[in-house]
Amino acid sequence: MADAGLKRAVLAREMMVAPGVFDMISARIADAMGFRALYMTGHGVAAAHLGLPDAGLASYAEMVERVACIAAGTVTPLIADADTGYGGLLNLRRTVRGYEDAGAAAIQIEDQEFPKKCGHTDGRRVVPTGVMLRRIGVALEARRSDDFLIIARTDSRQQLGLEEAIARGRAYAAAGADLVFVESPESEAELARIAAEIDAPLVANMATGGRTPILPADRLAAMGYTLAIHPAIGFLAAAEALRRAYAELAERGAATATPMHDFGAFCRLMGFEEVWDFDRRWPETGETPHGV
Repeated sequence: MADAGLKRAVLAREMMVAPGVFDMISARIADAMGFRALYMTGHGVAAAHLGLPDAGLASYAEMVERVACIAAGTVTPLIADADTGYGGLLNLRRTVRGYEDAGAAAIQIEDQEFPKKCGHTDGRRVVPTGVMLRRIGVALEARRSDDFLIIARTDSRQQLGLEEAIARGRAYAAAGADLVFVESPESEAELARIAAEIDAPLVANMATGGRTPILPADRLAAMGYTLAIHPAIGFLAAAEALRRAYAELAERGAATATPMHDFGAFCRLMGFEEVWDFDRRWPETGETPHGV
């Protein structure tokens, strides 16, 4: 849900790191790590939930369902990717209200054409600046709480160049976006220039394997960034762990050498302790438990 503490941290431009989460296993593990925010990655959700590329194929209904599930199962404020809003301005209004009602603390919208594509792949095309400014205006009007954050992302760096991306970032900040996100700068120097020329709380996308160099949080903070998201770290780590475990199983008929999460700890992570407690208090015997 909208989180006043997250809003205060953004206004104070306190540096925060948000790991990418894409299902309830990743969300619950990250939730226990002490992060100040989690980032629901559209790329990861499309892959994990649908087995599809991040190319605008996931629908609003599919994504808001994931928002609700993750927000209900965690306590850390959730920042949620909403692509372009899943249609026109009326769709965007529904998306903002739906994400907020589902429990997100912030929503990310972008200036790509619909359907969008992953911000670190080729073929992205952006709408005119004025169209995105209208998206921001609708998002600001649609939110129910001022603590619900609007993150405005521009994907114009690849198609139109860094100068245009910075100009758009400034315009999006002036339009009232709570955070500005210039996607896929291609060097540390570009990251630094963006931070120097846009006076707003800024998002740095530390996309593992993407176009932007991965920098530590303290270096990004020194440049002037407020939020560093790591959207791919979870699903890439999980995919590699699965690949190794399944390969060992296929080759040897059992997987005993691959590192595994402790089964008991996993059961507790998923909430089995509450189930065991319930079963003790309400056994399936038809008899009234003692003391009730």
